[in-house]
Amino acid sequence: MALVDVVRWNAPKGVYAVKHPKKDLGTWTQLIVQETQEAMLMKEGRYFGPFGPGRHTLDTKNFPLLEKFIRIPFGGDTPFTAEVWFVNQSIALDVKWGTANPMQLKDPEYNIMLPVRAFGQFGVKITNSKKFLSKLVGTLPSFKAEDLRSYFKGMVLARTKDLVAEHIMHKKISILEISAYLSDVSELLEHALASEFEEFGFELIKFRVMSISAPEDDPAVVRLKEALAKKAEMDIIGYNYQQERSFEVMQAAAKNEGAGGQVMGAGMGAGMGLGMGAAVGGQMGNVMSQMNTATPPAAPGAPSPFGGGAPKVEFFVHLNGQQMGPYPMATLKQGADSGQFTGDTPVWRQGMGEWVPAKQVPELQSLFQSSGPPPFGGGGGGGPPPFTGS
Repeated sequence: MALVDVVRWNAPKGVYAVKHPKKDLGTWTQLIVQETQEAMLMKEGRYFGPFGPGRHTLDTKNFPLLEKFIRIPFGGDTPFTAEVWFVNQSIALDVKWGTANPMQLKDPEYNIMLPVRAFGQFGVKITNSKKFLSKLVGTLPSFKAEDLRSYFKGMVLARTKDLVAEHIMHKKISILEISAYLSDVSELLEHALASEFEEFGFELIKFRVMSISAPEDDPAVVRLKEALAKKAEMDIIGYNYQQERSFEVMQAAAKNEGAGGQVMGAGMGAGMGLGMGAAVGGQMGNVMSQMNTATPPAAPGAPSPFGGGAPKVEFFVHLNGQQMGPYPMATLKQGADSGQFTGDTPVWRQGMGEWVPAKQVPELQSLFQSSGPPPFGGGGGGGPPPFTGS
């Protein structure tokens, strides 16, 4: 045995505590404790100390607590058995944490369950060596960074899940937008975890949440993002989901054969011409209303003032300054029989250069058996040249 034993420790990175291999210590042993370190002596399951930075001579005059370990008959020079623990009190800021499996949380805005992952890092400093050694280290020969992560992982993740869920529900924040609130969540978690770390002799420093996100390839996330992208497109264009569904229904109907498909096709053309948006909603609503009515579409032209009429059209008539028609021969025959349509009534049809009295048209001359005053009535339609007669 050397005349004077020297006990010291150069702490490597990532090691928080280590037990010195030498156990038989004699008086006058020199205990050297470096900056950012503390030393503790352990005898019969009890810790004595701490010894701060500097040189310490293990002598009963300086440390009366050693007296019980010394055999007085040998003049105080007898070796005694004790363990020396060195504790690294430097600040470690790179302790990483993260969720191995996603947490299932309900999104408060969209009311669906989404998987959420979170990770970050924090710093720690050992402020109570005795509490740290007795509650965490125990009989281990050393305590390293991986041991720290293993001990505190469950506690950190449990607190993270609870506080993140509480925060997003209280603040009504969507999980897809929670990244904008990482500073707030970090502060909440640091405050909540500080007391639990202190219980084991640690000071928690700068607890940081680096990311809270949902896996991009998760089916629920994919569907939600597709729906949000569609909603954004609708907002930009200016129509809503109901209008889009009506638009899709009309597209399908326009492809069908028959009158319904023709009407729908016409409505689609009008809608596309006017542009999407509120105009589409109005145009499509009118077309749908027409499709749902029980009355068939009216024949071209205004209603006949004479009553009745076949679907085939031929002549326009001019009564009391108003253009009316076109009307088929059967309708004009009814008007002539009732005296409302006379030979002096101006008429026009395709192929004629101008309006002429009906009696001058060969195919109409047989309709007039007598003449009477021209009738008055409503009318409409377009196509012939302006009437210039009196």
